[in-house]
Amino acid sequence: MTTDEKIQKILYEKVNTKLALHNGRAGLSGIENGTAKIKFYGACASCMASSDTFDGVVKKEILSACPELTDVVIDDATSWDLLEMARKILNKESDV
Repeated sequence: MTTDEKIQKILYEKVNTKLALHNGRAGLSGIENGTAKIKFYGACASCMASSDTFDGVVKKEILSACPELTDVVIDDATSWDLLEMARKILNKESDV
């Protein structure tokens, strides 16, 4: 099983079952130089306690199952799709 697959399994079986109780979920956005990047979605994306949840649940679960990783971080980058949609809304373009 690849590292990507292990992380996806952890997110599906252990993490997202907990986050779903709060209308959220987490997804793997990539692995770079031994660091997994995890993105929060739904209510978890804007929750004030997301960093505590990340450290106490997400990071702990992933690092314990994937010793090949050196770190797990929150991916808080805004997607280009979201930025483009916001631009269209602000410019009142009709295809939004």
